[in-house]
Amino acid sequence: MTLTTDPATEAVGRTETRHAAITPELANMLGAALDPDWTPAALPAGAVLPPLWHWAALHPDTALNGLGADGHPAHGTGLLPDLSLNRRMWAGGSLRFHRPLHLGERFTQTSRIASVERKTGATGPMGLVSVEHRIEGAAGLAVEEVQTLVYLEIPDRYRPPAALPLPEAPLFTERHAMGPVRLFRYSAATYNAHRIHYDRAYAREVEHYPDLLVHGPLQATLLAAAATRRKGRAPDRFRYRGIHPMFDTHDLLVMGVDETETRLTLCTAAPGGPQGMQATAEWDA
Repeated sequence: MTLTTDPATEAVGRTETRHAAITPELANMLGAALDPDWTPAALPAGAVLPPLWHWAALHPDTALNGLGADGHPAHGTGLLPDLSLNRRMWAGGSLRFHRPLHLGERFTQTSRIASVERKTGATGPMGLVSVEHRIEGAAGLAVEEVQTLVYLEIPDRYRPPAALPLPEAPLFTERHAMGPVRLFRYSAATYNAHRIHYDRAYAREVEHYPDLLVHGPLQATLLAAAATRRKGRAPDRFRYRGIHPMFDTHDLLVMGVDETETRLTLCTAAPGGPQGMQATAEWDA
């Protein structure tokens, strides 16, 4: 009997360390992509960073020759394994905020591949990679985070997932204009070269989406900001999960769904539906 092993599972336990900071210049780029009325005075030197803004400083530094056709680092380079599936997406994650990070503060992220799993879904083979991150700032542990990446084959045509309707009685609704300029600015601020967010011909002709996709991290950041405004302070825990693509051809709704004293559920959606991302924000009592 010959036993074979999946070489992708050999990545489990692999680690990587990055050192970064959100500089005032980077904060202004990100703020201008997120807030139509942004001014540099909105985040003065030393200010507490809004939740999820640390993502902008933790981008791959892969050289152009190391990128794949989709703009991502080529599969199998860096921390992430090669699952031999040509579509890679950020599916969801969870965060525990222990203490805030500040504008200009240096921090260190240690990342670890926690699991690699293969499945067969409705559209064929898929892979799930779970990555654990631990972020330490000047005062010690600041954020513990888990990100889930999903790998799929690019289909021969667009097959949307099941659609969930809008909440029947939302607590609040915010409306955010999208469009190619905003998506390009967010890609630039986060150094995200995935072409589905700014190259319409690639998105349509290669990955077979109808239009440009709104970034999952952009949606999650808007959801976390809405939760912070609702409760008056940033959450202590935040979970999010993408359930349906959102596109640049319509506004993005951010909606409050349900609320208790220490918990708020939210979603993004297209006007008229479907929901795009679901999230839960929680506060310690």
